[in-house]
Amino acid sequence: MDLPLYLKAIVLGILEGATEFLPISSTGHLIIANDLLSFTGERAKTFDIFIQLGAICAIVWHYRKRIYRVIGSLFSDPAALRFTINVLIGFLPAAVLGLLLHKTIKAQLFNPITVAGALIVGGLAILAIESRRRAHRVEDIDDLTWHVALKVGFAQSLALFPGVSRAGATIMGGLLSGMSRSAATEFSFFLAIPTMFAATSYDLYKNLNIMRPEDIQILAIGFIAAFFSAWLVVRALLAFVSRHSFKAFAWYRILFGSLALIYFLSTSGLTVSL
Repeated sequence: MDLPLYLKAIVLGILEGATEFLPISSTGHLIIANDLLSFTGERAKTFDIFIQLGAICAIVWHYRKRIYRVIGSLFSDPAALRFTINVLIGFLPAAVLGLLLHKTIKAQLFNPITVAGALIVGGLAILAIESRRRAHRVEDIDDLTWHVALKVGFAQSLALFPGVSRAGATIMGGLLSGMSRSAATEFSFFLAIPTMFAATSYDLYKNLNIMRPEDIQILAIGFIAAFFSAWLVVRALLAFVSRHSFKAFAWYRILFGSLALIYFLSTSGLTVSL
């Protein structure tokens, strides 16, 4: 598909923002979209990482009042301190494993076929988790304990594999740990802030030398598109999870992943048995 570069930036920015906080893998969708749009290479991978900043800034904006309140009362309010510590605890597993495995993951796993497989497996996992009956021990993120935060943090580290979905891993990890859907979803949002800022900053630092001055405009376009699409999706998702399960996202993952797997296996010259 031959589109002007700025149009590709808009499409990919909207796609990033629309999928980042849904349990369907934004990275997986971007890898597949990049291939279809012929937008590949190391600079394209860095673009994909950078526009995540737009999506995470949408979260910061949406929760700005709570974030300001937590920062302002961090050393005077035990609840604010506990909330901050829980976010940091949840952040640590993915941060450590990400530093250790970053090069290997980016070099070996960022391809459409592995992503399509991860989408399917992740969809099946969501169906299995949603089918379990469980009691909600944590109805609100203010009731979160450090050991539940750590469990969710380890679940988030599964999303280092492209196609798993950071949002999907953290939300499902939260559900398995006894959190309500709304609490697991909100904690996933807050956990994304340090995780994505750290991952993006690290990746940009490592790849700054391959970027060119003319890339600034394309990065800015993708950033803005990701910000606004993420802001709209976050508001809609919070309303959705209060009334529905995540099974619809699971079936979407399975269908989309299956179609992508068939397409990319066929175009790679391999045979597919149905």
